[in-house]
Amino acid sequence: MDEQSQSPAGNGASRALFVLAILLGSFLLFLVQPLVARLALPRLGGAPNVWNSAMLVYQALLLGGYAYAHVLQKWPVRRQASIHLALLALAALTLPINLAELAPPKSGWEVVWVPALLALTIGPVFFLISAQAPLMQRWYAADAKAGDPYALYAASNLGSFGGLICYPLLLEPELSLRAQSLVWSAGYAVLIVLVALTAWARWSSEAQLANRADSAAIHSSTANEETIGWRRIAMWLALAAVPSGLMLSTTTYITTDIFAMPLLWVIPLGLYLLSFVPAFSVNRKLVRILTKLAPFILLLNGGMMAISEGNHGLSSALGAVLLLFVIAVALHGRLYDDRPSPSKLTLFYLVMSAGGVLGGIFTALLAPVVFDWAWEHPLLVLGAGLLVPIGRGPRFLERLLVTERRQLVFATLMLLAAIGFGSMLFSARVHDQQGLIVVLTGAILLCGLLVRPLRWVFVATLLVMLLAQGGILTMAISADGARSRSYFGVYTVRDYPKLGLRSLTHGTTTHGRQYLDPEKRRIPISYYSHNSGIGVALRHVPDVYGQASHVGIIGLGSGTLACYRQPGQSYTFFEIDPLVLDFSRQRKFTFLPDCAPDSLTYIGDARLELDKLPAGSFDVLVIDAFSSDAIPLHLLTLEALDGYKRAMRKGGTLVMHISNRYIDLEPVIAAAAKARGLSAAIRVDMEGQSLVNASSAWVILAPDAKTLESFTQSEPDLPWKSLGPPAKYVWTDDYAATLPYIRWNNLLGGP
Repeated sequence: MDEQSQSPAGNGASRALFVLAILLGSFLLFLVQPLVARLALPRLGGAPNVWNSAMLVYQALLLGGYAYAHVLQKWPVRRQASIHLALLALAALTLPINLAELAPPKSGWEVVWVPALLALTIGPVFFLISAQAPLMQRWYAADAKAGDPYALYAASNLGSFGGLICYPLLLEPELSLRAQSLVWSAGYAVLIVLVALTAWARWSSEAQLANRADSAAIHSSTANEETIGWRRIAMWLALAAVPSGLMLSTTTYITTDIFAMPLLWVIPLGLYLLSFVPAFSVNRKLVRILTKLAPFILLLNGGMMAISEGNHGLSSALGAVLLLFVIAVALHGRLYDDRPSPSKLTLFYLVMSAGGVLGGIFTALLAPVVFDWAWEHPLLVLGAGLLVPIGRGPRFLERLLVTERRQLVFATLMLLAAIGFGSMLFSARVHDQQGLIVVLTGAILLCGLLVRPLRWVFVATLLVMLLAQGGILTMAISADGARSRSYFGVYTVRDYPKLGLRSLTHGTTTHGRQYLDPEKRRIPISYYSHNSGIGVALRHVPDVYGQASHVGIIGLGSGTLACYRQPGQSYTFFEIDPLVLDFSRQRKFTFLPDCAPDSLTYIGDARLELDKLPAGSFDVLVIDAFSSDAIPLHLLTLEALDGYKRAMRKGGTLVMHISNRYIDLEPVIAAAAKARGLSAAIRVDMEGQSLVNASSAWVILAPDAKTLESFTQSEPDLPWKSLGPPAKYVWTDDYAATLPYIRWNNLLGGP
């Protein structure tokens, strides 16, 4: 495109007003996203795909907002402003934000129900604020002296990043959800005022008054006559779709195979938003630097994105988010460099938003159905390889490879060398030869960088790196049928014949193990061994509540706890994911069919399912519902505790599993126990991490000290201890903050 004017606006105060309006709109837009997700947590739980579904809703609403802005730009600014301000005022009637009333979903329909719930809750205001960035830029450009409006998009994404980060650091720890909603509503009112002021700034503009009433043309006839073909539009779609999909797939990747913490889900989105700031900036220096680094980062970091075995902690997460940021800047920078004249601004943003939605649909809707693992992530890495600017090769090679024949010979030799090094790298990884892995990785990296001007060879070398570093092993696991994937995550069932064990993992977290030997397969192991807190508690339930006692268990996993059932007892399970129940029905794990074949299993969110049952249904209720390492926050609030008390008989006991690598839940449970006057104790079983048993932490919450002692004093050689100091604030559905309870040493040092 022709170089566009970069001159400052004729009126600095007017420019500042537009920047402020765009900043506030984007700030509110991305402040409301985690707010609504937090508001919906009691209904949605904490699975990573819930966040991805939420993001897809936001991208769809953003697309709608951009389409709305594109339609409005056909009219003069006065009419645009009148319509937009009227709709903003009308949407204010939906405030303050409250969760929409929507019947719970049927099993398997979460992928549709979650977006519907979020859209009904926040749809009107989100839709209108989504139009803010392109609309304000269009109004800004209505003054012929204003200069290039595209630079204002950087301010939009800076505001978005600020809103996203502000929520976990400031709003969530300090304010209840009700207060957060009121603060956001006040910000929305301020935004309406700013929009009115920006409209007034252009209402009286001489440039605007000179416009024909039936035209939105604001620049020269040459600019208005710019034609945009489908090939160019397709490129815009691709350049927007890959970073958007990569942002969501990075979320899935780091929460599936590294660690699952809701706090970390905002990081990929934050970096994605931040990438627009340098990409759409007038100063292109940072974009040029990161674009030059992109091929190197793609080969080195991107080549690691098919690893599913092993756990590399924070280093893997940092590599994934660095890859996302560099690629997003490079692709968004290329998108900006191909921007049209301001007269086509709204079309440009509309297509860009549509690309974002396409990336979201692929990652959030199609991938969980089509793939058994996070295969969308390495596929998007390859897609980035096809699109990222890869620059020129070394000058000596340019002088050497002056003919197509020489280029073909050189490319073939480099690709064959990369395949050879890749074969050796795969072998080195199988035998865990760390030194050789580093050397061979460097050799493939060199091959890829030397051939980067030949894109097809560069992408082929990237594929070699992906396969050698972990893709072949990951494909082998998929080929064995060991993996299953549902809306709630990726599960792996793995046999260890030498140890005689079968293991169930969700992401990187073990959810149960079983002996393969028929003589031993009823023995509870892993977190549920006889020495664990739950083992002690369930063995003595008949002593406290009688032989005909009723036990409810939230979280089925491999079904291990079923084998603590004793004659006369009834066990009832609650499991949110039907796929987990299938592991027992298909006898991949036989605890449930062997030990409690007549037990009931309710599929759905435990809080909702418990509300449907008569009060006083259980003597003991066990909470063991972790989704990988993501804490079931909505199952740990005071309202959840009240629901458990309702479901239990008078004098009933609650047992909670609080083992977690990254969150210290003991103070949270202590605060809840204190708030409801419950007696509590904790047993930390330090079995040590192994393939047979694992360290675990279980808490008993009893109605009185006597009941508590019936469990904790039953086996003196397996002691319990009092809970530590309670948290300052008790978690409720209206207020809960995870930040104060992070185990930073574990997080920074890796598991």
